[in-house]
Amino acid sequence: MWPPTLTPHKAAAPQRTPDAAARSSCAPVRLRPPLEPAVGDPAVTSGEMVEYLFDENFSVSRLDPDGKKFDKVTRVEAHNEQVYMQLDVATEIFPLRAGDKFNMVIAPTLNLDGTPDTGYYTQAGRKTLADKFDYVMHGKLYKISDDSSTSSSTKVEIYASFGGLLLLLRCDSSSAASFELDQRLFLLIRKL
Repeated sequence: MWPPTLTPHKAAAPQRTPDAAARSSCAPVRLRPPLEPAVGDPAVTSGEMVEYLFDENFSVSRLDPDGKKFDKVTRVEAHNEQVYMQLDVATEIFPLRAGDKFNMVIAPTLNLDGTPDTGYYTQAGRKTLADKFDYVMHGKLYKISDDSSTSSSTKVEIYASFGGLLLLLRCDSSSAASFELDQRLFLLIRKL
């Protein structure tokens, strides 16, 4: 029940579930329920307002091009007409095969209204961008460089790490204009 009832000169102790002690002391906890938008609120009536940093469809060309390194992770090599990509995927959770087609989106937040992410996970039950996808990872962009392997100087390589699962995007510099070094990212994938 919110707000907690208070006795004079003494605040009520927050209620803890039995499994709370098992969680790490640094685990984020939300003490207040989220505010639900009112009917007629622009965020509700105008629909989705998240601006994607990247949104492309890909076809898987091959798996583990350098050989299988890990049992539960596969390096997926995929491409479309403008973009080449390598991505490490936890294939036990999200299996992919050569020839599969998928849509990949990179966004700065999972909030549908486009508000920045707080950095805390909540089980509030509200809809997020993740509800529209099959596989979601959170990570950080750690390198942007010119692609020296092609004669065209307009190609850029973008590197990101999602808890050790790596992403390489090789694309036109215009596609990479919205990316910044050390940027926090959400990578979202759904099969087509």
